[in-house]
Amino acid sequence: MLTLKMLKDMPPHTIFATGIAKDSVEELNMFGGGRNLRWVAKRGGIYDWAIYAHHSDYSISEVASIGDKVFEENHIKNLVPCDDEAYAMYRR
Repeated sequence: MLTLKMLKDMPPHTIFATGIAKDSVEELNMFGGGRNLRWVAKRGGIYDWAIYAHHSDYSISEVASIGDKVFEENHIKNLVPCDDEAYAMYRR
């Protein structure tokens, strides 16, 4: 579970979690169509953080730099379980 302390302790711009999820309402509803999506969780410069996603044939570094940000709370918390303090630092 991601905590505010963990965010504060990691270096800026660290990719701290990645994975593959189905583009669906249940897992990670981004583009429609049911393809697999690669997602990347990355800490920002001031211990904020965000999750980015794109098609699974993109590399982790490509998704981190050009992926689309995940905005739905249920998807965010499903991909990166976090406490309320860490969730409050999610970059909108």
